Amino acid sequence: MVLVFAESPRGQFKKAAFEAVTYGKKVADMLGTSCAALVLGANAQNPGQLGQYGADKVLHLNDAAFDALDSQTYTAAIAAAVAQTGAKVLILSHSSSGKTLAGRLSVRLGGGLVSGVNALPVLNGDALQVKKSVFSGKAIATYEVSGAVKVLSLMGNAIKPENLGSAVSAEAFSFSAPANRIRVKSVQTQEGTVPLPEAEKVVSAGRGMKEASNWGIVEELADVLGATTACSRPVADAHWRPHHEHVGQTGIAIRPNLYIAIGISGAIQHLAGVNNSKVIVVINKDPEAPFFKAADYGVQGDLFEVVPRLTEALRKFKTAH
Repeated sequence: MVLVFAESPRGQFKKAAFEAVTYGKKVADMLGTSCAALVLGANAQNPGQLGQYGADKVLHLNDAAFDALDSQTYTAAIAAAVAQTGAKVLILSHSSSGKTLAGRLSVRLGGGLVSGVNALPVLNGDALQVKKSVFSGKAIATYEVSGAVKVLSLMGNAIKPENLGSAVSAEAFSFSAPANRIRVKSVQTQEGTVPLPEAEKVVSAGRGMKEASNWGIVEELADVLGATTACSRPVADAHWRPHHEHVGQTGIAIRPNLYIAIGISGAIQHLAGVNNSKVIVVINKDPEAPFFKAADYGVQGDLFEVVPRLTEALRKFKTAH
């Protein structure tokens, strides 16, 4: 059995959950076994939909005590589900929640852990060989994980969610939650945009914007593309943009299909957080900007001329098509 913990923040399943279930199903097929998804919390909406992405069955712990993340109670519940199902592989998303839980679960289950995997594993006897990025994305390393239970956390956008099955009826999973040692008083989230770790298209800008009041052209381009906006660290430090938009080694690491960098020089710290993007487009007037070496496409020019013209061209293209 392969068990996937499918996160449902505020009751909603995100792309990361569908990716994890698809990944889990493919691992299960490789091992000749079945895939189950575990959902925690009373507010999870339509957990049976996970069957569409490959879950042979869905276990739902319908308990309001799990509506907010408590790493200790979540670890206990997931470990209990592993024991009940006899799962040999446990898969989580490499999200903030997954990072919090993976180490605890590995220790509790006595299994090996590889975090941030980005490809399907290869079976080597009783062990699994998996790949992940290392050295800030400059290299790919192969790890071999063994143990009674193998714990893997999957990088976002590493695998595309696929329709591998059909919706199933969620089965009740019983577990008595221990007393919470953490009390969540309030939760503040960014609404209205696709979170950066899940975004497939990102438009980002740096100090080349000169001042915060110029950010309108970035937002217009992002709106036309249906993209999420981001920024470099100096921009966030200057409070031109909120810190949750900061991407890079000290910010959020992302893997979008398209990353457009506007007025960003491309220092190594920034590249470390974005160099796993499928396609990188750089707009900069400095021909010596390091970012051009990492770009798939580069435009050398004044961003205040290039970006509005690009936005207008995209509008015309969308209207014509």
